[in-house]
Amino acid sequence: MNTLNGNITTIQSHEGISLVKVNSNDTIFTSIVLDTPETASYLETGHSVKIIFKETEVIISKDFKPNISIQNRLQCTIESIKKGVLLSQINLIFGKTIIKSIITTNACEQLELKENDSVLALIKTNEVSLSPND
Repeated sequence: MNTLNGNITTIQSHEGISLVKVNSNDTIFTSIVLDTPETASYLETGHSVKIIFKETEVIISKDFKPNISIQNRLQCTIESIKKGVLLSQINLIFGKTIIKSIITTNACEQLELKENDSVLALIKTNEVSLSPND
């Protein structure tokens, strides 16, 4: 599981759901939360939170301006690649943090990924969870 620290910058709520924006490493993450500031005390602008997402939800792109709907876009550098028969683990440097991505080895080879490549890590908004930073 990938975990980053961040601070809530904005919250937009409607009918029990909130779209929350969080700043981490000078990058804005967006997350859908099934709570509102009225039902979850940690949902407050300026509060510190943990940003959590699975390794299997991190998409890798060599295109830095893909015309797609994914909001969470992190500019990273590949630190290392561990290729398996079916799956490969890509360790990405994002700021001072390592983010892990698990993609198929076939995709890794098609993209011709290698250490020190600059890539864009993409995570769908609904795959990003938030947790209070106690």
